[in-house]
Amino acid sequence: MPRTSVVVAGAGAFGGWTALHLLRSGAKVTLLDAWGPGNSRSSSGDESRIIRATYGSSLLYTQMAVDALRLWHENEARWHQKLFVPTGVLWMAVGSDEYEQASLRTLEQAGAVFEKLSQDECARRWPQIDFHDVLWSTFEPNCGYLLARRSCEVVMQAFRAEGGDYQQVSVDPGEISGKEMQGVLLNKKELLRADRYVFACGPWLPQLFPFLTGKIRPTRQEVFYFGIAAGDGRFTDEQIPTWIDRSGNAFYGIPANQWHGFKIASDIRGPEFDPTDGDRRISNKSLAMARAYMESRFPAMRGAPLVESRVCQYEQSVDENFVLDQHPKAENVWILGGGSGHGFKHGPAFGLKAAQAVLEIHPPEEELRLQRWLQK
Repeated sequence: MPRTSVVVAGAGAFGGWTALHLLRSGAKVTLLDAWGPGNSRSSSGDESRIIRATYGSSLLYTQMAVDALRLWHENEARWHQKLFVPTGVLWMAVGSDEYEQASLRTLEQAGAVFEKLSQDECARRWPQIDFHDVLWSTFEPNCGYLLARRSCEVVMQAFRAEGGDYQQVSVDPGEISGKEMQGVLLNKKELLRADRYVFACGPWLPQLFPFLTGKIRPTRQEVFYFGIAAGDGRFTDEQIPTWIDRSGNAFYGIPANQWHGFKIASDIRGPEFDPTDGDRRISNKSLAMARAYMESRFPAMRGAPLVESRVCQYEQSVDENFVLDQHPKAENVWILGGGSGHGFKHGPAFGLKAAQAVLEIHPPEEELRLQRWLQK
């Protein structure tokens, strides 16, 4: 019996892991990307991403994060590669704590490891953080951060080592007829045919499939790395956890690591952004906001120099759920997306879900399907 052939467009967190799981399930897989896995235009680029399981009342995402952490560990051991750093993740409850209270119940239901810490306990453990307005915090000691760009590259290398075909080319959807796509166009000229096609193209999805315009929205996001004082280990990943603070401009951060600075970024969605040609210079306004927050929450970092910066993008869906479903007019086409902003951590678990859906082993959950929009 011939192997099912699948083309996967996009070698980021969703596409790379989906291609690898498809290959391990017996499919013949070709993985394509215009600029390479974790490239600077992609939503899976930059140096690091947080992995945590705090998701309010959503058991789907909490369980997927728990499953993903296990799969990260398993594949790290398989490849003899360090991709995950267990700093622990501290989630600060500031102001209304309904989301955090719901998270405690869901974390317990999913079997996640966590602690609920009082303001005083947080201050004792991490005196370099100002907790004056923090009611309490959730601490996930087994979580931390992932080496993002490096992970994308390692997944692609593993995919090739296990027998997959990777090509760096541009990809456009081909003609749809008879409820099937008849191929994809490489570099605007060469037609590549397969039994099934997966598009995990992040912020480019609305350009490739206009019916997703307004449903998946690429937004401009700025990331800052501040330099710590020479020899000061208080703000490195050896002495301070990765952290999330939903107050104000919803800043989050990753301690200095891999010889990079102290990372800070806002989770507030920025303006719409063109991932191909958008200007990636940081704005003075966003830098000033990040600095003001840092100096308030981490007083000893006052006056720290900016040593690196990035402009990337989210491509989150309007309801913040991922997309995993067939194209409404082509049964052999699957669309994966809506993940950036919180999707990277889920890569191995979401990729497994996607592979099982594409190979008709297990259907996706209803909240991931496109019908949630197309029926309205």
